[in-house]
Amino acid sequence: MQLCRSGPPGRERPCLIDAAGQRRDASAVAVDWDGTWFAAGGLERLRRLDPLALPVVPDGERWGPAVARPGKIVAIGLNYRDHAAETKARIPSEPVVFMKATTSLCGPYDDIRLPSGSQHTDWECELGIVIGATARQLPSAEASRGCVAGWVLAHDVSERHWQKDRGGQWDKGKSFDTFCPLGPWLLTLDQLPDPGAIPLHTDVDGQPRQRGSTADMIFDPWTIVHYLSQCMTLEPGDVICTGTPAGVGMGRTPPEFLRAGQMVELSAGPLGRQRSRVVG
Repeated sequence: MQLCRSGPPGRERPCLIDAAGQRRDASAVAVDWDGTWFAAGGLERLRRLDPLALPVVPDGERWGPAVARPGKIVAIGLNYRDHAAETKARIPSEPVVFMKATTSLCGPYDDIRLPSGSQHTDWECELGIVIGATARQLPSAEASRGCVAGWVLAHDVSERHWQKDRGGQWDKGKSFDTFCPLGPWLLTLDQLPDPGAIPLHTDVDGQPRQRGSTADMIFDPWTIVHYLSQCMTLEPGDVICTGTPAGVGMGRTPPEFLRAGQMVELSAGPLGRQRSRVVG
């Protein structure tokens, strides 16, 4: 199944995408695609539903973030060898963990707003994991499969000056409003059992910047979920951003960062595409 959300910010409705690619309003069968719904076994009930029985969403209506109100957004840094190399960082021996504020969440076609005075806002195309069941102290990476609802395209927008030069941890540079476009849809685990070879592409103003694949991850999604479950409880509806391949602006010579008026486009094969205008 492909789950998405539609409507104005703060008033999105849960939707399904039918076989023809049309959005269908699912608000009659679910309040929203949130942690409460996942925890109550909503996915299993949804599989018995015929999307064609649901009302069509009008063309042109805004796409919201694919998941509603995640309890937390966890992110993994330096999870691709080529990205670690371009940033002159060591290959990590364990996952590098940081957090993004949940207020950074936005829709896949919403504007990305540059922070006041920003000169170093960067792009990062990533595979996102959506948690479907509580994961706490999992015994193995294999056990992670029972805790994942599905996959989503995530954009880990990053303000490098706040991330690297302002002291403290990375969270500050990762948490500005609009710094986590998510979607357009959540692809459930039964539709994609393993995301081991998804292409991750980023274009800026039509010019290629990132051309990677999840096949090149250092720590695969199952290992990441298992690892995180040892140090925190992952709850239904939580989102994990799993790292980005090479091609970020910080790694270019000379470095290149986003400017107002530019267009950033991300794609991830079966997870769809994003298109965000950069605004000041």
